[in-house]
Amino acid sequence: MHDLIRKFLIFMVHNKGRSDATAQKYQGYLERLDRFLQESNETLLEASEERIEEFCGLHAHKEGLSPRGRRPLISAVRGFYAWLVHAGLRRDNPAARLQYPSAGRRLPRGMTLQDAEKILMAPDLDTFLGVRDAAIMTTLLGCGMRVSGLVRLNESDLLFYSDEGKERLAIRVCEKGGHERVIPAPDEVRIMLRAYLGHEELERVDRILDDGDKVLFISTQNRNIQPHEYYGEARRISPRAVNDMIEKYGLQVGVPRERLFPHAMRHLYGTELAEEGVDVLQIQALLGHRDPKTSQVYVHLATRTLSKTVDRANPLRKLNTPVTALARRLRQAGL
Repeated sequence: MHDLIRKFLIFMVHNKGRSDATAQKYQGYLERLDRFLQESNETLLEASEERIEEFCGLHAHKEGLSPRGRRPLISAVRGFYAWLVHAGLRRDNPAARLQYPSAGRRLPRGMTLQDAEKILMAPDLDTFLGVRDAAIMTTLLGCGMRVSGLVRLNESDLLFYSDEGKERLAIRVCEKGGHERVIPAPDEVRIMLRAYLGHEELERVDRILDDGDKVLFISTQNRNIQPHEYYGEARRISPRAVNDMIEKYGLQVGVPRERLFPHAMRHLYGTELAEEGVDVLQIQALLGHRDPKTSQVYVHLATRTLSKTVDRANPLRKLNTPVTALARRLRQAGL
């Protein structure tokens, strides 16, 4: 059965273009299904529709999976049995009628502009670590990329170019599912990256890869790697280290812990695009969303622009109410 799962995962990666991370998740789900079926002396090839539905429904619920958490599990099971039929290993598909549970859209948690400003000002730019950390956080916030894409960056992914005599920067990033896109970077990101790349301490680090490229954002200590092996790819910073960095600086300046994670900066980027009236399709392109509905979430979060509209045009501004005089005084005082 494990060989069957392995062949399915190879098919998903090489024929369907799924990422290695997705394949690993699917493997875990299918191995759990295999163990579940063994309890009733069934195999993956013999599984009945009733047992498949029980595994994806009641059993998954008892295992603590939420409706949203069951969706990738069902995707793995549906894909596996569709592949078995396609490969001629089963005549029927016991997972064909599986339904995805409805799950409400989860609004992203984000930090505020004030939070972001405090965090960006926290690193000590007189030190190499401070310059590196500021460059990392400025890139996350200024380009809206996922942390997985940020840590994969190599120096060749920085595309400096001239626009009407002015140096500009675009960053080539590869994220979910191996999808690549190029993001225009604001001047603040370009300046911070120039400062980081030009730092004398970075020059002393061996970050050269086998193909001659260089790791962009490096780690400065890794106790799991022997000193003589700490070069090249081994010097690449990890997503966990970036998460810890943001949390460290955020707590130092009093930002609540629940806002201190890399994706919060991505959410802020998306929300600010929406606040400035950027078209949903442009938000989709900048954030690398495959589904425009995902980008639409940030339009829903664009409350500042909507608040100004409401302040200007709502009917209560044209009527006398019990608190009209108070509201006018508060607006004049900027409260």
